Amino acid sequence: METIFIIAAVWLSLAVLSAIIAYHLKISIALVEICVGTAAAAVTTRLFGNDSLGSSQEWLRFLASTGAILLTFLAGAELDPKVMKVKWKEVLVVGCVGFLAPFLGCAAAARCLLHWSGPASWLAGVALSTTSMAVVYAVMLETGFNSTDYGKGILGACFINDLGTVLALGFLFAPFTYKTAVFAIGSVIVLGLFPFLTRFFTHTYGNRTAAIRVKWVALVLFGMGALALWSGNEAVLPAYIAGMMLAEFAVENHAWVRRLRTLTVGFLTPFYFIRAGTLVSLPALIAAPLVFLFLFVGKTISKIFGLYPVVAAFRKERSERWYYTLMMSTGLTFGTISALYGFTHGILDQAQYSFLVATVIASAVIPTLIATRAFTPKHLLPAHPHRHPMLPKAEGPEEE
Repeated sequence: METIFIIAAVWLSLAVLSAIIAYHLKISIALVEICVGTAAAAVTTRLFGNDSLGSSQEWLRFLASTGAILLTFLAGAELDPKVMKVKWKEVLVVGCVGFLAPFLGCAAAARCLLHWSGPASWLAGVALSTTSMAVVYAVMLETGFNSTDYGKGILGACFINDLGTVLALGFLFAPFTYKTAVFAIGSVIVLGLFPFLTRFFTHTYGNRTAAIRVKWVALVLFGMGALALWSGNEAVLPAYIAGMMLAEFAVENHAWVRRLRTLTVGFLTPFYFIRAGTLVSLPALIAAPLVFLFLFVGKTISKIFGLYPVVAAFRKERSERWYYTLMMSTGLTFGTISALYGFTHGILDQAQYSFLVATVIASAVIPTLIATRAFTPKHLLPAHPHRHPMLPKAEGPEEE
């Protein structure tokens, strides 16, 4: 137990350091946490050996996964059903192109130019086709775009993009068994009842110190996550849909959502983002940097050339187009999940896995950094955005 507390203290010290750096550099905290995780893993591995930070320990993996699940749930809860009905064409078209362009382009490049095996090439296409719901939502939250139609459109397109990734991974590699059918039927039943039961618990037991709504939501997310893992899927998959089902409830209970957001971003997501950084193997990248550069350029170029013309059909302002396109070019959660699936099932070797994870993480950092520093459409920012390091300080007391 003493070791667990020491490791937790070290990780939270990295989280505090990341927050300080993000404030002074005025960039997203999620990106800084990823970079700090990469640097910390490289230093501690050289000084103390492999996994000296404890990133592979089950309890830490659980905290990181919980952070990803709750952040994905909150991203889904930000989607206003009324906005999605108006923007359904934009969300569907941008999301589908955002998946198909890098999926086909990166798979072809890995097969024809890197001479990877067929299954490894398809897996590379799947891993690099993703966009990062976690990173995008974190940035939307920091800028205040999560409360605008523009930001909600980006989040919706991210969901369609990642849904394509999940379906491709399932169709190409995961066997469809009775477990898949149980998961699908169970999801429909549970998520269909989710809004009704949440309102019932809120009306009957809510607004008490027991905080039953948080416990109830966590119960559903963990239960659906366990069912997803049992069926061969990922725990974060039902979390976004669960959030969408509670979108109207979230609008009516904004204070509750804000408290849940504080718990998630303040405590849980640092474990997720920092751990994502520790997965990068710097020795593998140093040994063959051109492979990493090739994969990164391949994903970025295929995303931009596929998405920019499509986004331009819906957004006329130059900064809006580039910001939208670059945020859709990120990758993290499902990209690392797909790469890890390929590695654990013998589709990828360790070097290929390291290249893909490094590429995915780089795509979470570099496009987001360029988007937020050079192309933020400030004219679309809400009148009173949440305070964050990427915007000027607001007047009045700071809100936790």
